[in-house]
Amino acid sequence: MTSSHLDDVHGSARWMARALNSSGYKADFTPGSLRDVERFMSEHGDHGTAVAGGLLATDLGPRLFALGTYVGETVQQALGGAWAADGDGPTAGVDIALHLPDGSIIRPVQRVIKRFRNGPEDSIVFYGAALGLTDASTDLRRWFRRRG
Repeated sequence: MTSSHLDDVHGSARWMARALNSSGYKADFTPGSLRDVERFMSEHGDHGTAVAGGLLATDLGPRLFALGTYVGETVQQALGGAWAADGDGPTAGVDIALHLPDGSIIRPVQRVIKRFRNGPEDSIVFYGAALGLTDASTDLRRWFRRRG
């Protein structure tokens, strides 16, 4: 990954954290903040369509990229790892990957895009829980108890 791509990842994540915080969402790069990313996605998108007048109604691509980098930085702060990308083509931003210390590779930007397209069935909280983020796992257990 070139240093400019790396700057984009970190800068976009910080920008998204500020934007989320200023809009009333908790965005402090803790696993628990993935709840607010999920809430943001539910309030501003509906199965691949941005809510009219919502925060995803304009600049959708850059905002989904920034949300993905925020999710990735949250995972990285909890679990470690390093960002990487192959090439500089038109999909380089979408294809960036986070290599985790256990050898697994995740693509948080792709995951956020998938969440936008498919809705809550591709929950960001579930994603965090599947990766082993502690707060996300606790949230997942609470969610199942409420539904069960």
